[in-house]
Amino acid sequence: MKIENDVLAVLSSAQTTGSNVALTGQLDRALYTRVNKVLEAAGGKWNRKAQAHVFDGDAFERMEQIILSGSVVIPKDEFNFFPSPPAVVDRLLELAEIRAGMRVLEPSAGQGAIAWACAEAGANVDCYEIQQGNAFHCAMEAPVELGRTVTADFLTITPEPVYDRVVMNPPFMKQADIKHVMHAHQFLKPGGLLVAVMAAGVTFRADARTKAFQDLVNERGGRIEPLPENSFKSSGTGVNTVIAVIPA
Repeated sequence: MKIENDVLAVLSSAQTTGSNVALTGQLDRALYTRVNKVLEAAGGKWNRKAQAHVFDGDAFERMEQIILSGSVVIPKDEFNFFPSPPAVVDRLLELAEIRAGMRVLEPSAGQGAIAWACAEAGANVDCYEIQQGNAFHCAMEAPVELGRTVTADFLTITPEPVYDRVVMNPPFMKQADIKHVMHAHQFLKPGGLLVAVMAAGVTFRADARTKAFQDLVNERGGRIEPLPENSFKSSGTGVNTVIAVIPA
């Protein structure tokens, strides 16, 4: 079941506590009917006493998966490590306008799909990757020379504004993409550019974190372009994605 953005916006504004999902605000009947259909399909049952849809398990994880994918049908291992397919990498580099000699940061490098492509274009690429196995593969199997490859949680790294470009595909779960992108933006030097794959929810969610991100894009004269549906299908996920382009 694919879900329209107006329904996703309602779900993203719902109050989720434990196994309960309570809708907020007044919805017209037609919109409520569509929202209710999604909640029921996802396993939520209306409970009059709780004034909420009640799920068997943790409702937050289920809701987050639905909002990210725009679908009720979600694989069990959704949103862990999903490498960037070649077509996505090509578009990232096209938007980033990578040139020889540039200093580039890839703060969620995975196994190197983006970092290697930037290095092959002549950039000096530094990488951060939280999973040790991925970091080892990124550094040791690289077909071209990379700069530093550090195994660390990127969000704990103190920003140094020294990079011409940040090119990234961060984790998405629990709005981690916004956290990573806004942190990574601080690593750009004046005149630099950040280009990032993100969950499509950054275009329609209405919470404070998303609003702060949207404000950053607007203030910097950035833009967000949608990626084609199923751009990450070959990597094992149907998550809906966009690319954010944000100047320093």
